[in-house]
Amino acid sequence: MKTDVEELSPTRVRLSVEVPFEELKPSLDKAYRDIAKQVRVPGFRPGRVPPPVIDSRVGRDYVLSQAVNDAIPGLYDKAVAESEIQPLGTPEVDISSLDYGKELTFTVEVDTRPEFELPDLSALSVEVDGTLVTPDEVEEYVGSLQERFASLKSVQRPVENDDFVSIDLAASVDGKPVEDAQASGLSYQVGSGSLLDGLDEALTGLSAGETATFRTELAGGEFAGAEADVTATVHSVKVKEMPSLDDDFAQLASEFDTLGELRASTRTQLERVKQMQQVVQARDRALEATLDAIEIPLPEGIVETEIEQSRESVLDQLRRAGADLESYLSSTNQTFEQFELDIQQRARRSVKVSLVLDKLARQEEVSVSTEELSAYVTRQAEQMGVSPDRLAQQLTQNGQINVAAAEVVRGKAMNIIAERVKVTDPSGNVIDIHAALNAPIGENASTEDDDDSDEDSDSDSGTGPDDAESDTPEEP
Repeated sequence: MKTDVEELSPTRVRLSVEVPFEELKPSLDKAYRDIAKQVRVPGFRPGRVPPPVIDSRVGRDYVLSQAVNDAIPGLYDKAVAESEIQPLGTPEVDISSLDYGKELTFTVEVDTRPEFELPDLSALSVEVDGTLVTPDEVEEYVGSLQERFASLKSVQRPVENDDFVSIDLAASVDGKPVEDAQASGLSYQVGSGSLLDGLDEALTGLSAGETATFRTELAGGEFAGAEADVTATVHSVKVKEMPSLDDDFAQLASEFDTLGELRASTRTQLERVKQMQQVVQARDRALEATLDAIEIPLPEGIVETEIEQSRESVLDQLRRAGADLESYLSSTNQTFEQFELDIQQRARRSVKVSLVLDKLARQEEVSVSTEELSAYVTRQAEQMGVSPDRLAQQLTQNGQINVAAAEVVRGKAMNIIAERVKVTDPSGNVIDIHAALNAPIGENASTEDDDDSDEDSDSDSGTGPDDAESDTPEEP
């Protein structure tokens, strides 16, 4: 077999392949055997029909085309190995010459991995947030804990802002009751503005047992948008009573005996959270610095595939949410052109991320152990709400185990970048990301499997309803 390589662009080649007819013989014999099992010829048992009879019955050209279809994948793999290219995506095959007894010639166009050099990671630097916990942050957390242990206490006075009331509501339009706008024993915090326009004003000043009527526009139901007369009746008035911040509260809300111990523990917890956030920021920002330092010609076929997959992912999310693209664009204040541009930019970045992480992983000979892959599948299963065994079975049946392994490899490559890029806090202190990533469970959080964590910084870009799509294409 002879293979010539023509470079069409820095990321695409054309392979011209010439195959002597003798090399097709194994596939040709297989084609005759397969067809012999399918055809029914009087006087011959199934599978025993000789080739000359098959040629006369179905045609030699048909047999040859079957043989070539069977041989092409192996011939393509051999051509790729001989030419030492790194193909990406699905090849486009065109058979140039196919005649029985003569040489087979075909061409293949396929995207390839671009050639590029990774920067010296140690020469790059990024800054992450500090881990200093202020007294205000401690008090904010303790205050939220205090809020959770608050209780409601009945008061005998007119309703004031922030009071909690139990009310009945009854709406009518043109004097006729609106069936889906009636409620009894409804709990409501005055001033929240979470129900009807005008309700807060109508309730303020009422005492238990008193009623007020106001006019407002209904927000939903059969009469949505219609002006309605709404009657509100107050049954009870309550205020939120906060527990005192003292040692008794510390014993009630935690395992600590004193408020001082609770505050000290809170500070430690908040510092630990900020340390984990530092690691996430370091991975995201170190990756971004690496991407900025490299110019890579992107394989357009892979980019187009990623664009199509991203767009379909968004549309699928909208369909499952009972929405459409037009309403989504309206709610996010985007034009269709802006939506498409964002999809394209994210797709191009996604492909670039994959190429960089994969190259680094190859250079560093990153591998994935069975335990790491199993742990990754388990975490994914927990997020999806399915059993790990079921997800593993699905991945195996769909041939996606290698994709899962690639995600783990990319996560480990991201860690390598974060460990080698210089990471400092606002005070100029160097952060030891390697130590943070390898800290015992409970001291810090490992993020080896979080290869798409860099999406966190892009989550407000407005591409999709929940931005759930992966930041790296499945087949880089």
